This record gives sequence, structure tokens and C-alpha cells, in this order.
Amino acid sequence: MKYLWSFMLFLILALQYRLWVGDGSFTEVWRLQASVDAQRLQNEQLHARNRQLDAEVIDLKNGVQAIEERARAELGMIGPNETFFMMVGSHQ
Repeated sequence: MKYLWSFMLFLILALQYRLWVGDGSFTEVWRLQASVDAQRLQNEQLHARNRQLDAEVIDLKNGVQAIEERARAELGMIGPNETFFMMVGSHQ
């Protein structure tokens, strides 16, 4: 009878070890859940960025104003009826 109780106690401890430390343990599940949450947040951020880029692509395909605005900002474009002025500050 003493050996049976010892075996049962050993079996319970072995199962508890696997539950808390082993493969598929609570610790591993918590770590994986944190990883899934972080990935979900990153996916939401990338999804928002993709929506913004999609809107910009549609605007560039359909509107001339968006193309002109981008050319002015990035390439320094000047329109046909415009005059370019450059303001130079004094160097003291």
C-alpha cells in the first residue's frame, strides 16, 4: 500500500511538472499568446498603412492635382503661369 501511494504521488508530481514547465505548459501558452497579440497589433498597423497607400494610389490614378502636388513637393515643379522665388537668409 505504501508503494501505491508513493507511485500515485510521483505520478501527480510528474503531471504537475508537465503542466507548469513541460511542453504545452501554461508558461508556453502565455508566451505564445503574447506573441500572437504582438503579431495581431503589427498586422493592424500594416493593414492601416496598406489602406492609406491604396487610397493614395487611387488618388494618383484618378486625379491630376495629386500628381502635381507630389511633383511640387518632391521634384520642385513649377507651373506654367507661376514665378519661382527663393528667399535666402543672411549668414551672420
